[in-house]
Amino acid sequence: MEPLKPFTGSIVAIPINDTDTDQIIPARYLKVTDKAGLGAAVFSNWRFNGDGSPKPDFVLNKPEYQGAQVLVGGHNFGCGSSREHAPWALMGAGFKAVISTYFADIFKGNSLKNGLLPIVVDEETHRQLISLAEEDPNTQVSIDLAAQTVTLPDGRKVEFPIDGFSKECLLQGVDQLGYLMNLEDGIAAYESHHSPRVSTLV
Repeated sequence: MEPLKPFTGSIVAIPINDTDTDQIIPARYLKVTDKAGLGAAVFSNWRFNGDGSPKPDFVLNKPEYQGAQVLVGGHNFGCGSSREHAPWALMGAGFKAVISTYFADIFKGNSLKNGLLPIVVDEETHRQLISLAEEDPNTQVSIDLAAQTVTLPDGRKVEFPIDGFSKECLLQGVDQLGYLMNLEDGIAAYESHHSPRVSTLV
């Protein structure tokens, strides 16, 4: 997992409320145990016809939106099943952050543990981002996790919440286990200066 540094990226909007994880990555792709290739299947049922041909009117198939790094989703994004493949697929498709007015808790947790930043904004900001994305595919926003801000094209900075532990892990580019392993030297130093309070030999 790479540290999430400040970045500026283009946005694409799929403002559909209650987008569930089966829509993000259909169940038929859950047989894999490797993240590789999942990005090509993100929103597969919406992006492709039954014969596998792309639907030209779906936003992610439009050339002008290729390379977008920020997805603006609808309210209650990521509801449904707990599949970790959903953030894997979004990240595989090149997204670093998803913006919504509300995220399902399990999806939010899975995203934070895998390096995808879920950003909650107010309804006015959300509507503005959707409008900007639809009007101009070149619209970009700047995201600074350390400052917890999204900077809009007009210069307005919008703050977003995130718990301290998840923020630190994303900034360091580590998961929960990696965070604990980084404390190994400090733990060893503590133990070397503190005798066990309970005997483990009796």
